[in-house]
Amino acid sequence: MFNSKSASYSFGETVREIVEPLCQSEQIEFVHAERVSDRGRTIVRIYIDRQPGGITISDCVNMNKQMGYLLDVHLEDIGSYNLEISSPGPNRPLTKISDFERFKGKMANVEIAEPVNGRKKFKGLIDGIENGHIILTIDQQTVKIGYDQISKARLSATHGE
Repeated sequence: MFNSKSASYSFGETVREIVEPLCQSEQIEFVHAERVSDRGRTIVRIYIDRQPGGITISDCVNMNKQMGYLLDVHLEDIGSYNLEISSPGPNRPLTKISDFERFKGKMANVEIAEPVNGRKKFKGLIDGIENGHIILTIDQQTVKIGYDQISKARLSATHGE
């Protein structure tokens, strides 16, 4: 059984381990999972995608049922929760180093725990990855950020996309 309070796993990593085999069997990409609280309710939000063409409402409904069964068995210690399955949308979380290669040429917001050049938040064009570093172009300057330094990263949708 997976323990969502394990020190060695974040909640998202625990959920990934539980549902990844199901996603692979359905040819769906697991993007990200998070646990949030809203007015005293626990919400488990899982973002999924499919290439090409994206995820459909039918895919979300199907995966909600199947993932719900798995999570009920493996995450019994989180108590009552609402499960939400959705597309990652235009502000897609970037959770794997390969995401930065895949979305090369797109704008991203990146947050890090320890400052680089006095900054913790960056918004720039993804130029790819190099030796474990994410390369961003910000105001015509190249910034390299260690992938292991990133605490949060998302695509940055611009108006009209």
